[in-house]
Amino acid sequence: MARGFKSSSGGMLQWLGLAFIILIADQFTKILIVGYYHLGDSTYVTSFFNVVRAHNTGAAFSFLAGASGWQRWFFTVIGLLAAALILWMLKSHAGQKLFAFAMACILGGAIGNVIDRIMYGYVVDFLDFHWHNWHFPAFNVADSAITIGAACLILDELLRVRRTH
Repeated sequence: MARGFKSSSGGMLQWLGLAFIILIADQFTKILIVGYYHLGDSTYVTSFFNVVRAHNTGAAFSFLAGASGWQRWFFTVIGLLAAALILWMLKSHAGQKLFAFAMACILGGAIGNVIDRIMYGYVVDFLDFHWHNWHFPAFNVADSAITIGAACLILDELLRVRRTH
């Protein structure tokens, strides 16, 4: 029994390590943006990509960004609750590689955005993809990790369903 626990916790440590790497990459890039860009500043990189400093007081795609400020703490609490749930799921399923990879990506991203909300009151976004007059909402490393994690969760479930048939 002790050996199984050690194996489980060792597996969990690798996923926590991945989440930590994502968190560090996210916070490092945001520190660079906050240090070198003012709100709205933009640097042309390619015909379809700019680096820009944007602030998102809402959730994905600026959902509730126009609210009166309560959303800062609402999304902070949701992020912390999600992190706690993910830690529990990682502990329970650390051996399921694709699932655990997905959870680690989401964990690192969620904590990165929670840190922003606590420190600044908004999430710092800076990756700006566009095509002609169309702009995808600016996002960051944390958002990218959450999106990759969500896609991997869908893939994991599709593969699980396929295996049962």
